[in-house]
Amino acid sequence: MQMTSASTTKATTTPSATAGASTEIAADHRELVGAHGRTTIADQVVSKIAGIAAREIDGVFALGGQTARIVGRVREAIPGGGPSITQGVTVEVGEKQAAVDLGLVANYGVAIHELAAAVRSNVINAIQDMTSLEVTEVNIAIHDIHFEDDETTAEPAEPRVQ
Repeated sequence: MQMTSASTTKATTTPSATAGASTEIAADHRELVGAHGRTTIADQVVSKIAGIAAREIDGVFALGGQTARIVGRVREAIPGGGPSITQGVTVEVGEKQAAVDLGLVANYGVAIHELAAAVRSNVINAIQDMTSLEVTEVNIAIHDIHFEDDETTAEPAEPRVQ
């Protein structure tokens, strides 16, 4: 695989695009189709980047709604299975743009609007830096709030039959 630097590929598109809070991307960094070939980025790649970037923010307990988290626990319990980085992440990737939908569980006590803004910013920056795709939107759904005492281990109940 041969990679060329952004300075050797001249952009032939319109001026730079903006995303989110007017984060500007130079047109030559967005160029994924050049004189030497085309670069395509799979949805799965962008999903993983978004999932990792969202989890980096303090106050995010988990990604995904209740069903996704239950399925994730089952997957982790299976030998050889591990946590899914893309749980709770849905993306749509085009030739030059990507849109992201995230579902997450916030820790109790965190200002949700600040958490959403921080997650959105980190996801946009990570995707744009790693793929040079313009992120058109990052929609965030807060599915639940996690309390510290939610994870206390309760004594198993006595069986009703013997």
